[in-house]
Amino acid sequence: MSDNVKLKDTQAQPDYREIDIDKVGVKDIRYPIAVLDKKNETQHTVASINLYVDLPRQFKGTHMSRFVEILNDHRREISNKNFEEILMAMKEKFGASTAHLEVEFPYFIEKAAPVSKATGLMEYTCRYSGSLASKMDLILEIAVPVTTLCPCSKEISERGAHNQRGIVKVSVRLGEFVWIEDIIETVEGSASSPVYSLLKRPDEKYLTELAYDNPMFVEDIVREVSINLDAMNGVKWTRIEAENWESIHNHSAYAFIERA
Repeated sequence: MSDNVKLKDTQAQPDYREIDIDKVGVKDIRYPIAVLDKKNETQHTVASINLYVDLPRQFKGTHMSRFVEILNDHRREISNKNFEEILMAMKEKFGASTAHLEVEFPYFIEKAAPVSKATGLMEYTCRYSGSLASKMDLILEIAVPVTTLCPCSKEISERGAHNQRGIVKVSVRLGEFVWIEDIIETVEGSASSPVYSLLKRPDEKYLTELAYDNPMFVEDIVREVSINLDAMNGVKWTRIEAENWESIHNHSAYAFIERA
């Protein structure tokens, strides 16, 4: 085929059904990114990325390759500091009214054990979800593992109390920059005790006793997290889920709060 031959732009052809599409784009692009890190400035990780724009009724399709081009332009840093810049680029490149960007990635924090100070890496699943129409909307979601000890079990038992690991999933609507680490620290401080990747025996003793002195239902956790997040600057709205994988019951315990 000659280089001078113009290829037909099928996507730009009219569509007779005249139906607007709210979101059209690409999903599950696995991509290396750099995320702002409070301790180390940046952290390199691999994200699963979704990009969408709206499609007016007069067009048959959109140009999917343009999403990847935009991603290539911004891959070196993706954070709540430049989400609006990326979304604006999407709107301009596609001539769209709205743009959406979702970035999910594992984030690692080096944590020192409470007594031995042995260090290990803890993994947290994070997700930025941004939309831009007339104004910017950005939500940060983080899943934080925690330990809980049952207040009822402690109250009625003569020897010990049952405890379990759980997960707290927090979503916050951001009004200004907030560190991922600060939200994680807030959530961990609202549970019976944090979870660590590496512990020695003195650490196990310390954390077991810490949890025993700080019993929590899932109801307690979501309330504590809600109060503590409300006190953070830059947080405008919260959605909090707590799930305990019960150690002596054949079910999980669950609680949910959403607050503007």
